Formats: sequence, C-alpha cells, structure tokens
Amino acid sequence: MSVPQTDREVWLAALAWQIELGADEAIGERPVDRFEVAATPKARPPEPVLLATSPLPAPDQGSQGLAAACADLAGLRATMAAFDGCALKQGARNLVFADGDPRARVMVIGEAPGREEDREGLPFVGRSGQLLDRMLAAIGLSRRAEDPRDAAYITNVLPWRPPQNRDPSGDEAAMMLPFLFRHMELAAPEILLLLGSPAARAVLATEQGVTRLRGRWQDWRGVPVLATFHPAALLRDGSKKREVWADLLMLKARLDAVA
Repeated sequence: MSVPQTDREVWLAALAWQIELGADEAIGERPVDRFEVAATPKARPPEPVLLATSPLPAPDQGSQGLAAACADLAGLRATMAAFDGCALKQGARNLVFADGDPRARVMVIGEAPGREEDREGLPFVGRSGQLLDRMLAAIGLSRRAEDPRDAAYITNVLPWRPPQNRDPSGDEAAMMLPFLFRHMELAAPEILLLLGSPAARAVLATEQGVTRLRGRWQDWRGVPVLATFHPAALLRDGSKKREVWADLLMLKARLDAVA
C-alpha cells in the first residue's frame, strides 16, 4: 500500500518531534497515561521498617530538654539560635530554620542547608530548591500558597551548613533530632515528605537508604511518612525522576483521599 507523500512527511515530522522529546523506543502497544492517578489505588501490604543492626546514636539528652520546653515555633527557633552544642554553628552564617506555611498539610524535610541556603537563611533556595518547587507544583503544592491546603512547609534535619556540603554525621543528627522532632510536633503536618537518605535515616531510625524506603508509606508517631530521592540526586542522575514522580503521585493520591 502506497502512502501519499504529504501524509508521509507529516508522520515523519511527528516521529522526529517525539524522538527530540526523548520518546525513542516503543514500550507497549497501548499508550499509558502516567499523569493519571487511579481513583482507588490498590492497597499495598505494609512492610516493616528494619531498624539498624547497629543502632543510630540516641537523641542528645541536653538538646532534648531544651526542645521539649519550646511551646511554639517562635520559641523553638529562638532556642535553636541560642544553642551552642553543635560545632556546625561556628562555621555557618545563618540558622536555616524553615520556609513556607507551618499550617501546611505537608512538611518536607531535607538533610542540611547548602551554600545558598546558608547565605539566605532559608531551606532549599539553590538549584535543588528550584527543582523542589517544580516537583511540588506538579502536584499542586507551593511554599508560597496562601491556602494551607495547597501549601508546603520545608525544613532540614540540620539547621546549619556542614563544611563542603557533606552529609550530616550520626552524632550531628542525634544532637539536633530533638529540635527537629519538636518542630514536627508543633507544626503537626498530615504527611511528612523526607528527601534523601540522611533525612530518612534520621527520622525513621533506620540504616536503610532511600532507594529501599521509597515507594511505600512509613510511619512516624502516627504521621504517614513518604521518603524519596533528594532533588540534588535528580540533578546528578535524571533517570531517578520517574521514581520520584511515582512517589509524588502517591503523595497526591493520599492528600486527595482525605481532602
């Protein structure tokens, strides 16, 4: 069967456009809408979070008492700013406390500030932060939303930048965990979104990395927890974007289910 030349040119142009967008191989005979969230997603049997075989350091007793005495977020911030027990404070420019609406349904927790965050005193304002904003916007959330139902509240395990942007050490995380946990209690989010292995390990008290933890719901003191890759990991390896998108759809489905 011969194909009219005009139709052939149209089809070839359409094929070239798909290849330019990255659709360069056929996966199945029927198209799949990966932006669609199933109305009634199938329940997945819960999987236990395995605790570390060699436990992570216990929360620091000194910071625990200080954190417990904080009655509100303003008091917590002031107490953390005055706390001299963590050596990271000596090399940091600013305390990086939080950003967004503390009334938000979703609280996002990363690992530690970077250079831009240290300079501005706000979490996730560099390249990773710009990507995080786009990730949240894709499911209808924003740190700048006026309605708490559409807002995201963002913080980190550590409020001060580690040298050379290294991962937080176990001792540093243990020292600051009481402040983070009190922060979570005072903000009282419906859902916690943990970005990266250091944040997931600190909050969930596990040695498992985010690769094993992602894709299934966890729990922190009765609050649903979802762990996924840190935006910085996506900037290094774009192949992880598909997994993160699946995690974000899980988050959106849960928010929609209890809206």
